[in-house]
Amino acid sequence: MSDDSTLLGVVILTRHGDRQGFYQDPDSYTASGTVITPLGTVQEYQLGQKLRSLYLNASSPTDLAGMSHDVVNASQISVSADAGGEGGVIFDSAVSLMQGLFPNTTSYNTTLANGTTVVGPLGGYQYIPIESVEPDNDISLEGWTSCSAFSDWTYEFYNSSAFQQKASENADFLGQLPPYLDGRPVSLENMIFDFMNVNWIHNEEFADAVPEEYLAQARALANYHEYGVFTSPEVDGIGNIAGRTVLPIILEGFASIIDSSDPTQLVYTGVSYKPFLSLFNMTQAAEMHSNLEAIGKTMDYAASVVFEVRETSDGDHVLRFNFKNGTSEDEFTSYPILGQDGDVPLSTFIDRLAPAAINSTADWCQACGNTKDRGCAALTKAANDAIAAHSDTISPVGAGFLGAGLTIVVMLAMFGVLLFMGVLTFGRRTASRKQKETSSVDVKA
Repeated sequence: MSDDSTLLGVVILTRHGDRQGFYQDPDSYTASGTVITPLGTVQEYQLGQKLRSLYLNASSPTDLAGMSHDVVNASQISVSADAGGEGGVIFDSAVSLMQGLFPNTTSYNTTLANGTTVVGPLGGYQYIPIESVEPDNDISLEGWTSCSAFSDWTYEFYNSSAFQQKASENADFLGQLPPYLDGRPVSLENMIFDFMNVNWIHNEEFADAVPEEYLAQARALANYHEYGVFTSPEVDGIGNIAGRTVLPIILEGFASIIDSSDPTQLVYTGVSYKPFLSLFNMTQAAEMHSNLEAIGKTMDYAASVVFEVRETSDGDHVLRFNFKNGTSEDEFTSYPILGQDGDVPLSTFIDRLAPAAINSTADWCQACGNTKDRGCAALTKAANDAIAAHSDTISPVGAGFLGAGLTIVVMLAMFGVLLFMGVLTFGRRTASRKQKETSSVDVKA
């Protein structure tokens, strides 16, 4: 990639670190909780160190000039993490990564009125503000759960001729797995690679008993399975729901970075593997680089995508798409996207992807066909009450026209009220902005 541009800021998405096994329903993808392991925290800490060496390092060609490198300046960063189906794993991963990015330092101190200087505990441990994104209040990081349209999509995929053929071709292999899986049912629909992978890492007896080629073949099938579920041929297809709901956070990050009045230079979001797959597909990264399509569910722990926001000598804004597949790769690789060679104009990215973004809970309710979960019930009730209040005073034909328009208007109005009240949130929240505005540059928390 050409380096005749100036790096303004970065938008980072990372997958969590190593964790204990967990189960996802193969139809709805509702997940049970799990916990991060010490290995997982180390992986994330090392990723944070890598990011620090690239972007908070005066000797690096990608140093973020203007950012506070040692003591965090909360006004310059935005940090959030999914707190959904995988419990605290993603949030805990974000905590570990932030400690690698902004390690403890004796510069994190304060001098009291009596002249005493107090250094933060643990040698200046820095408490980075991390926003926990709760799926019941914010659909941005887990757009696929409680989404009936997405469940319909997975059903169609499982019943497609291509999927059935893949299952038939691998029936003999799948039939050899039950002795190793502690009674778990085995099918391509319920591909249990996660159980195998976790035990391969942590269970010596399992690792000795299972042929290595079995793990490799299960990995390949899991990749096929997950990429088929979490992508769609159309950019705005429901299979891309994980990417479509996280897009507003990414786009808002870009906007903050290029806004000279906004101090934000680093936007970080901790996610599961699903948004990666949708984004690989939506940006054509997987189409242009087959190794990204092959990653699927078995993307390594602590994998990371970094969008570098740059300004050319002509004053144009461009993006550079970088990816590192966890601990299996030492360095980030830059991948051309959207059919372009080299950096992509920011305007091109926005033109191609912004129309597919799901920008509100109301949009999500409509896309998923949900009228009762994750805030949809309140929106639906408000719309129905408004229609009922007006239906007695106009003709049936007029009521029909009113109903269609009023439903949209009232849902949007209710969405705004719920946002204001703090019942629903989406993307970067007001609390985070207020915190940025009131944070001191010298006294960090």
